Amino acid sequence: MTLDFPEPTRVSVNGVELEVFEAGRQNAGNPIVLCHGWPEHAFSWRHQVPALAAAGYHVIVPNQRGYGNSSRPVDVTDYDIAHLSGDLVALLDHYGYENAPFVGHDWGAFVVWGLTLLHPQRVNGVVALSVPYQERGEVPWIEFMEAVLGVDFYFVHFNRQPGVADAVFEENTFRFLRNLYRKNVPPAAPQPGNALINLARAESPLGEPLMNDSELAVFVSAFESTGFTGGINWYRNLDRNWRLLADVDPIIRQPTLMIYGDRDPVARAERLPAFVPNVDVVSLDCGHWIQQEKPQETTEAILTWLAQRAAA
Repeated sequence: MTLDFPEPTRVSVNGVELEVFEAGRQNAGNPIVLCHGWPEHAFSWRHQVPALAAAGYHVIVPNQRGYGNSSRPVDVTDYDIAHLSGDLVALLDHYGYENAPFVGHDWGAFVVWGLTLLHPQRVNGVVALSVPYQERGEVPWIEFMEAVLGVDFYFVHFNRQPGVADAVFEENTFRFLRNLYRKNVPPAAPQPGNALINLARAESPLGEPLMNDSELAVFVSAFESTGFTGGINWYRNLDRNWRLLADVDPIIRQPTLMIYGDRDPVARAERLPAFVPNVDVVSLDCGHWIQQEKPQETTEAILTWLAQRAAA
């Protein structure tokens, strides 16, 4: 891996093994955990890891279950929010930490939100990138998306046509990831069908590359080895997660930083302060891949917020 990314260790937690990358072990006692999204890898945090370690943090970056060289259970239900948050709790236990700030991007943010709801005593701060807190609502999430966005919306498609997208992505791994990891993508009219399947089959990418060839190769190599089903199984638990969170206090009480990309297609949460009352919001001029597209600005936003919180 490039940029002197740490060598991994394998850690047994919660019935699985996670591939974990660490930096700043000399800062033991001051942890921070970084959680990637889909279809990502711990390597997506490569720009933030050295800066956080230099700032005095013990930086812990797992490839979560289904990714990289971490375990990939067969059962779909092994990827629900109870299992995913349980992995992170067990990771804290492994290192002997009662709690930590957690940083999550994309699906990693969803997991951190869920972790904070299910195990509030283990989280002392939340940093979410791109994906804001999701209100639970009256209707299960996939049912709601199907009614509003249709059967071809990728969340719905992953659930209603299991295995179809997985196979297309695996047949076109390099092309899919090359076409997906872009910045400054011009607006385009919606096309029929599943947008991500269309993207995986598109011969020419739009916009500009997000990373150089050697960085992209890390992601391509990982998914050529694992396939995409483990990560997609996270989507296949959305309605199960909706049910698992039915009786949980829905308010996030921890100090929180929400980082949005101004050109991110993921919608902002208009009612975020109602559910996350102690939230600060930062917006960066970028798309969805926030910490990779704007690495310095993202790192500065996180470090500034952490420092302000420590001084409070």
